[in-house]
Amino acid sequence: MTSSSDIAQPRRHARVDAADMLRGFAVMAIILLHSIEHFNFYSFPDTAGQSSFLNFCDKAIWDGLFFVFGGKAYAIFAMLFGFSFFIQHDNQRMRGKDFRLRFCWRLILLFIIGNFNACFFTGEILVMYSLVGFVLVLTCRFTTKWIVAIATICLLQPTCIYQIIRAICSPDYVIPQIESGPFWEATFAMQTAGDFWGTVKVNLWEGQLASLAWAWEHGRIFQTAGLFMMGMLIGRQGWLLRDKLHYWGRALAIALVCFFPLYGLNNMPGPEYIANPNILTPLKILISSLANLAFMVIIVSGLLYGYYNTARLGKTLGMLIPYGKMSMTNYVTQGIIGSFLFYNWGLHLQLGITASEGVGILIFLLQYMFCRFWVGRHNHGPLEYIWKKATWI
Repeated sequence: MTSSSDIAQPRRHARVDAADMLRGFAVMAIILLHSIEHFNFYSFPDTAGQSSFLNFCDKAIWDGLFFVFGGKAYAIFAMLFGFSFFIQHDNQRMRGKDFRLRFCWRLILLFIIGNFNACFFTGEILVMYSLVGFVLVLTCRFTTKWIVAIATICLLQPTCIYQIIRAICSPDYVIPQIESGPFWEATFAMQTAGDFWGTVKVNLWEGQLASLAWAWEHGRIFQTAGLFMMGMLIGRQGWLLRDKLHYWGRALAIALVCFFPLYGLNNMPGPEYIANPNILTPLKILISSLANLAFMVIIVSGLLYGYYNTARLGKTLGMLIPYGKMSMTNYVTQGIIGSFLFYNWGLHLQLGITASEGVGILIFLLQYMFCRFWVGRHNHGPLEYIWKKATWI
């Protein structure tokens, strides 16, 4: 029998540890990638006198990390953004409240946080999330079938498909280009020789325009929208819970079938088969985007199976939960630390790829130790707490 106190008590979704584990994994992968890129500052010392072994390590680290994490860590992070929206929206729905306008305000706050992050790091993604995130507000009341259809269209890169068809039908068609070269030149010049305030000024204008232009030209805008909706559906269907794990087995099988041919096509010498760059360029973006999506599903499936079904591996992966609970704090502070280490306004370290990866591992370990300390005493990370409190002003 249900007591009156139980009836009065509003229901809410419990925090899903598996989501925090995945989020921690994604942010860890992001710091490992950003470190070897010197946080979008592609300036490396001369390797002419470097040993062959170190050259091998550099290439192995660069190729290996980009194969495993490039475009996949970001995809996991984006998917979980949509998942988090579902949890927040549904918690309010169960209390009889509409979260949509509040989430719009939350996106405005994210825009501010993203621009703070952009003061240091030109390649940050929170500003793009704050702009694309409105798609969640527009679609959250749709039926599952409609959201699946819209998300699928976004993930299939409709702009690329249009450009391919247009170029096939009209040989004179030329893909519109965003003239982002001057923006990248301005950011690189400031990273190389600028002071702190000059770097902030350039990052907030030229740096953001360059980053958003890159996202548009490489299909990240539509893919992010699709991943947001995909994460919202995963939350709606409860796919991150243990009792829904069998669905990830099916997803894994489909992803394995799709990934290898897509990866093979993406690495074929395109000009030998397709001479028209206005067909080849969007085709490569489309294939690369789908290949990364398939590999992301493989990673997520493997992590969830390991977390839920293997005691030792599950315990190891569970160690990432505190890091994932503070994902925003970790992501933003990575950019601050990285720009200080590699940009001219800071230490301007001239490190090779292997040494840079060592720096990335060190940053992760320091952040992880801080997270273990903080989460043991607080329910939210510092930035997470500020974002939550400001959301409910």
